[in-house]
Amino acid sequence: MSLSGLRDLSIIATPPESRLAIQTFVSRQDTALIQEAVRREMRRGGQVYYLHNKVKDIERVARDLAAILPEARIRVAHGQMHERELEAAMLDFYHRRFDILLCTTIVESGIDVPSANTIIIDRADTFGLAQLHQLRGRVGRSHHRAYAYLLTPPRESMTPDAEKRLDALASLGDLGAGFALATHDLEIRGAGELLGEGQSGQIQEIGFDLYRQMLDRAVGAFKRGEVPEADADELMSATEVELGATALLPEEYIPDVHIRLVLYKRISSAKDDAALRALKVELIDRFGLLPEATETLFAATALKLMASPLAIAKIEAGPDVGRLNFARNSRIDPARLIALVQSDAKRYRLEGDARLVFFRDMPDVETRVEHIQTLLEKLGAPTSNEAEAAVDKR
Repeated sequence: MSLSGLRDLSIIATPPESRLAIQTFVSRQDTALIQEAVRREMRRGGQVYYLHNKVKDIERVARDLAAILPEARIRVAHGQMHERELEAAMLDFYHRRFDILLCTTIVESGIDVPSANTIIIDRADTFGLAQLHQLRGRVGRSHHRAYAYLLTPPRESMTPDAEKRLDALASLGDLGAGFALATHDLEIRGAGELLGEGQSGQIQEIGFDLYRQMLDRAVGAFKRGEVPEADADELMSATEVELGATALLPEEYIPDVHIRLVLYKRISSAKDDAALRALKVELIDRFGLLPEATETLFAATALKLMASPLAIAKIEAGPDVGRLNFARNSRIDPARLIALVQSDAKRYRLEGDARLVFFRDMPDVETRVEHIQTLLEKLGAPTSNEAEAAVDKR
């Protein structure tokens, strides 16, 4: 009902005061990394969860940890222990009588130890996304920076879904990211129909985001008193932007093909310029300065966002000429368009009722983007500030 606009959805995304986001790292099983993570936490007077979810060999893991961390005090906790013994272990951990709690997923809920701010999860690829998010939440319960280490086997031995889950968790470490993680989980597993007899796999055919976009458009049309567009091609259409230059995430910039695909999706799904700027900052932080082709990709996406309210089907621009192709349901004011053409007949020309041609000296991508932005503003597209104000108002 919330997706369809019949009811509002309230998301709890405001963290407690002074709470910091948990730094999350996905890494191969590595003795040196475990030693570094544990010793750093112990140096600042904290404690560590080490999660190993197999009771049959948990004592062996305890001996291995004792061998590589002889200075650490280690205790074991799991669901097959006697309840008094388990209670004693948890109380001792809470009162900081030892440093590392080697445990199973028994600590997934109901545990709040402010002094424990590092968690190491062994074989993180075997857990579900919601479970990993819940386990990660066992640390960072105070004002200290918390760390979560997701240890995995080699990539080639993991399932594709496991890789997607780990990448989603690592990329969404901000406080209040639970809802975004839930939508990733829906996309990975397939949500099924929201209503009806078929309850698996239907949304997965087109992806949750596209399903939601189609639903939003249909509900918006009903609210405006219009008949929703039944043509699937029309529903799935988006402004196409061709700037006469390469626009992509180069392989040498981001070698991992899965990460590139995830980032393409996040860029194309950005709702406004603020979201695009945040993505730019993230890419620069993770991979370094943006290549020219990636700058062009962000510029083209910004133009798509700007042109979307006007229902422009395609934008083309070259060194000396550009074109705007209007969609069938274009929302450009005809009077504004005619006034623009009449104001400078040498620079603007209408070709039929579906294309505006403009002539400019545009030797590079940056100049083309500036001219197109100016033209779209003249046609009634909201500026960046106006668009963000509209979003804030909604």
